[in-house]
Amino acid sequence: MARFDGPDDLPGVGEAEPGRSEAYDPLFGDWNGSALPEQPAADGDMLFGYSPVYADDVEHHDFYRYDPARASTAVSTAGYADAWGPQYDEQMTEWQRRLREGTVTIPVPERKWIVTIRELAETLLLAALIFLAVRASFQNFKVEGASMNPSLENGEYLIVNKLSYAEIDLSLFNFLPFFDAGDEPVHHLWGGPDRGDVVVFRAPTSPNRDFIKRVIGLPGDDVLIDDQAGTVTVNGKLLTEPYIQGTTRCGQQCDWKVPLPNTADAHSTCGADRCYFVMGDNRQNSSDSRQGWMVPEENIVGKTLVTYWESGGPNIGLAPNHGISYADDGSGDSGQ
Repeated sequence: MARFDGPDDLPGVGEAEPGRSEAYDPLFGDWNGSALPEQPAADGDMLFGYSPVYADDVEHHDFYRYDPARASTAVSTAGYADAWGPQYDEQMTEWQRRLREGTVTIPVPERKWIVTIRELAETLLLAALIFLAVRASFQNFKVEGASMNPSLENGEYLIVNKLSYAEIDLSLFNFLPFFDAGDEPVHHLWGGPDRGDVVVFRAPTSPNRDFIKRVIGLPGDDVLIDDQAGTVTVNGKLLTEPYIQGTTRCGQQCDWKVPLPNTADAHSTCGADRCYFVMGDNRQNSSDSRQGWMVPEENIVGKTLVTYWESGGPNIGLAPNHGISYADDGSGDSGQ
């Protein structure tokens, strides 16, 4: 292909000779090599003073040669577009034309009140579900009285985990083949109340009041209090209780047998399948199972988790759940 260094090197211009095809225009020419459409005879038939060149030694390429005589009448880019407007516009859609003119505006739909009300209702419903889920799992309580001194003080606030002793009834799955829940289908998901747990419960003597005490005796335990020595024995093993205040005393009765679970004795003692013997840490100022009642498991609200307010100010710490240890062998259950 021939090389041209400038407009003066291009072949001569003039009317196309017979039999010679016009060069291809990259903007508006047809791909099949047909001739350019007829151009206006006035200012619009050139681009910045250049006129088309027809050359037989150029393979399907078009060139423009600068014509000083016509440069003064060269049109701007806008004039060039106007001159070729009819054919150029045919290749654009209505939206393309409006974009070219810069007059496109995107309409914003009006916000309907029904959408706002629906979103507000969804937000309130979600907030209510979250609140109920948290309320079903945790609850805050305020300690009233001195029965749990020195572990918990009067006016102290704490959070109780209500799912600690959650149960599941496996008899619901008896419809499954090769599955049998057995004679005792109800089981704890994470374990039942243990010795040393500090629990909140509804007292059998005052169902409308919430009490907070420490679990000492489990179903089937024998609890014995030595009134002279002020000690507590469970199943013949002497307890070591560094968390208490004062001396443990008993009244008219000092020996208690916690009924076995799921027995008639348990139902007659506490009205439930499982009964628990509880005492406060302030042994000389506590209303607890030493008065002759035991706590049915159905009355237990939950296990204390953390404390967050003490002595009139924030004070976050773990709840005083302690493992029970025995004086004779030093063994004990780990605190939960």
